Amino acid sequence: MTARLAVDIGGTFTDVAIERDGERWTGKVLTTPHAPELGVLEGVRVVMERAAMTPADITLLIHGTTLATNAIIERKGAKTALLTTEGFRDVLALGNESRYDQYDLNIDLPQPLVPRRWRLTVPERLDNEGKVLLALDEKAVAEQVAFMKAEGIESLAIGFLHAFVNPAHERRAAAIVQALWPELNISLSSEVSPEMREWERFSTTAANAYVQPLMASYLKRLEAGLREGGFTCPLFLMLSGGGLTTLDTAARFPIRLVESGPAGGAIFSAHVAKQRGWQKVLSFDMGGTTAKVCLIDDYAPQASRSFEVARVGRFKKGSGLPLRIPVIEMVEIGAGGGSIAHCDAIGRIQVGPESAGADPGPACYGRGGKHPAVTDANLSLGRYEPDLFAGGALKLHVQPALDALSRDVGERLGLPPEMAGLGVVEMVDENMANAARVHAIESGKSYAGRAIIAFGGGGPVHGYRVAEKIGVSRMLVPSGAGVGSAIGFLRAPVGYEVVKSLYQRFRSFDVGAVNALLGAMSAEARRVVAEGAFGAELAEHRLAFMRYVGQGHEISVVLPARELTAEDIPAIRAAYDAEYTRFYDRPVPGSDVEILAFAVTVATVAEEVLAVAAVADAPAPAPIRVQQVRDTATGEVAEWKVYDRPAMPHGCTVPGPCIVAEAETSTLVGPGWRCRVDGLGYLELTRGEAA
Repeated sequence: MTARLAVDIGGTFTDVAIERDGERWTGKVLTTPHAPELGVLEGVRVVMERAAMTPADITLLIHGTTLATNAIIERKGAKTALLTTEGFRDVLALGNESRYDQYDLNIDLPQPLVPRRWRLTVPERLDNEGKVLLALDEKAVAEQVAFMKAEGIESLAIGFLHAFVNPAHERRAAAIVQALWPELNISLSSEVSPEMREWERFSTTAANAYVQPLMASYLKRLEAGLREGGFTCPLFLMLSGGGLTTLDTAARFPIRLVESGPAGGAIFSAHVAKQRGWQKVLSFDMGGTTAKVCLIDDYAPQASRSFEVARVGRFKKGSGLPLRIPVIEMVEIGAGGGSIAHCDAIGRIQVGPESAGADPGPACYGRGGKHPAVTDANLSLGRYEPDLFAGGALKLHVQPALDALSRDVGERLGLPPEMAGLGVVEMVDENMANAARVHAIESGKSYAGRAIIAFGGGGPVHGYRVAEKIGVSRMLVPSGAGVGSAIGFLRAPVGYEVVKSLYQRFRSFDVGAVNALLGAMSAEARRVVAEGAFGAELAEHRLAFMRYVGQGHEISVVLPARELTAEDIPAIRAAYDAEYTRFYDRPVPGSDVEILAFAVTVATVAEEVLAVAAVADAPAPAPIRVQQVRDTATGEVAEWKVYDRPAMPHGCTVPGPCIVAEAETSTLVGPGWRCRVDGLGYLELTRGEAA
């Protein structure tokens, strides 16, 4: 019997899940921000006891974390320097000279992670084909090392112009620095993000260097703690793109972990969608600090090669630091259970993005929090039983929640605390619904015929109301929803993606050069995956990123996972025209197409997912209690029946309004909805005619 263990560190809770031969044990503990590994080790201990297992029973441990993201957002990374080509010192500050808000005269732009004093240059120059125009000045590199030592630099990013074509100068500079300063962490742009566009490449490399000492230290401490606890199994890390990688690779490229937790949630949703045979779903993951929405079509989450972190303008593209990494595309907003509510200067209720986190947490935690959070608002509406929150592990205190709501929101608006709580919940639900609408529009998709898969501690609580707001009438809450991202880690393949630039035009397409590049990329990806595949079957996926000549953005097109021939070229061009038409209604006839970059992903083949079998109707159990709950749509208070999810047999149906309670979350079934338990034990909520 093999058992696998997954751990997801969130801003408020650390989630743990163990699976063995179809059985699952889960748990939540508060995150320990000062030393995250302590929360991980405590969560593992708790769930191992529940499962009556020893470390020897665990064959694989998978971990995801938002530590890299938080370090960038909070500016708590290493003192980082950038070594770049002479004359390009200010690329990080100049960006691409675009403004995310054209009409804001006092616009705040994201500040680079590397201040100007530590952006250093050396004479060297390559042309766009990688040919040497000016040899690297090795003496200048050594002089900059002396300056960095005097400044107390802790990490170095090296990014030279056109290094994505020829990395020779970057590698030589790194060798010189390493010889003079062996203990310094060094990140090369030709390894971290070998693509054209120097701002994005330098920004990604600087971010990798910025978080590398922190992440390497954390991973080392975590591994040591696990080994001391008796774990000898391999430890894998969840990547932002949805695959798993080894500890060594994660320590070298920690920037690829920035969205590892949310990526696990998207993988979880995709797996559940495949079990139900639902081809179009919205993944809705609401935790303690943030809410994440992701569109899933044909059982696969949307993917992207770019991501922004630490946005200055909320929801505004272009206001954050750009990262060129493989990532599952989603919208993430500060709308979790710990998101703090307040009134702005003109009396509007605002929620987030600031979070109370795990320490001190919302006011109702009784740990010193003074400001009202979403959890306080839900408690004021009667949605939670104070003594049974988080399975009884965390007792909630009603009066501090009411006091905080009254002080920060109610008094300003002349409302009692319960109505202030209603306003907070409605605002956070509208924020999440709006994020979902924008995400669909930007993706060229709609919610017609789509269902929601809700999970995370807060997803099942807020899901039905978000569904009403975006016009969705079907929602699914899988078992283990409270720790969905951790369970998603257990579904993820061991995989790795390599992206490299090679400029091509279809009218002069060099099949030999493209095949040579793709072959080398495939070999590199397979080397990384082989470390953790353990002989499993591998699948390869290839993409080309194309655009019409003169355009500014690319569209990805699937390539055959084999050597290309001249006969493939017309078919690839036709595939691009078809994909462009899907986005923009029609192609551009007569225009040549250029390819800027290629991507190769190698991953283990996922296990076959069996569809859920139909189940006969069964009688519903008696409710375990009733709660006085205030409906956010009408403001009216009514008795809502509360059912114990583990006691509900497959095939039973309960009408709303009611609450289905379990240890790690609660599912709210609103008025006009009904809830049925399917053959997998999942809760399927339907509304109106769909019911």
